[in-house]
Amino acid sequence: MHQIEISGSQDKSSRYQSLLPQIEALVKDEPDLVANLANIAAALKTACGYFWVGFYLVREEELVLGPFQGPVACTRIGFGKGVCGAAWEKGETIVVPDVEQFPGHIACSSESKSEIVLPVIKDGHVVMVLDVDSDKLDEFDRQDAVFLQQVVELVVGIC
Repeated sequence: MHQIEISGSQDKSSRYQSLLPQIEALVKDEPDLVANLANIAAALKTACGYFWVGFYLVREEELVLGPFQGPVACTRIGFGKGVCGAAWEKGETIVVPDVEQFPGHIACSSESKSEIVLPVIKDGHVVMVLDVDSDKLDEFDRQDAVFLQQVVELVVGIC
């Protein structure tokens, strides 16, 4: 049994540095992708206190909701639609300080205020996105992007 251990007194950088090896240990011996994505989402939400964290999987011309932690979410998102669809289309990380200012934002929850979405790219194709929402404005920065990219690289390795 695994338990995520993060001290509440740690700064963001220290929290991330201690969290990554714990996530690696969670997925190390588990071959099932869904189980691993579910545990990664739970670990990120638990350790970081995100409002919502989860994965959308590419299925033909849509992103389909995968494992997540948080309130009920949008089930399907079109290519290029919203922040998730835009990250899929561009194949790059998108940080949105205020979701109300993002053209075409899809409001799955009115409580979501800021967002970061990272594409998971395998063999040159986006296969899913990691979506993280906060209920605070301007929650995400370069440090979050760098850490979450390390999580995405871990996900690529288990796909």
